[in-house]
Amino acid sequence: MSYTVDFKNVSTVGLESSPVVDALAGLRANEARYYMNKYKHEFIVVPAGESQETLDYVNRILKEERGIEFLAKPLETSRFQVENIKMAYVFYEDGLAVNVMYTTDDPKKRAVGFKLSEGMEIPKELEEKFKFARQKSKLAGTVRGSFFVIKREYE
Repeated sequence: MSYTVDFKNVSTVGLESSPVVDALAGLRANEARYYMNKYKHEFIVVPAGESQETLDYVNRILKEERGIEFLAKPLETSRFQVENIKMAYVFYEDGLAVNVMYTTDDPKKRAVGFKLSEGMEIPKELEEKFKFARQKSKLAGTVRGSFFVIKREYE
């Protein structure tokens, strides 16, 4: 069942099994606030068990671009388009959020982003491969993030 993320009243619905549940819920709410403020778009998530197509899409890009396969359990996904940008998100049990930003008209503006919830360790799959910048968020605390540019086509 889908869930519209509320960034005013942060909820842990769907994320309860995460050891950093509050930070992950804040991170998810932070993403929801961004899309509402910038695009007037509601951020809707779906349980990972009901969104295999989105998981396959994100996993394919991670594997083909950088050979990355996460061991952490995916909890939720989100997939939508705002303006010319196709977005896909996966929120993992360990506190990791992965997003794929894929512009429909500009191959130079396509990337995979990683955000680490406050309190989680850098996943083994990303250690020593990426540098993480810190960002403060009222909803999510201190978030560490990194990204890489997508080089191939994925439609």
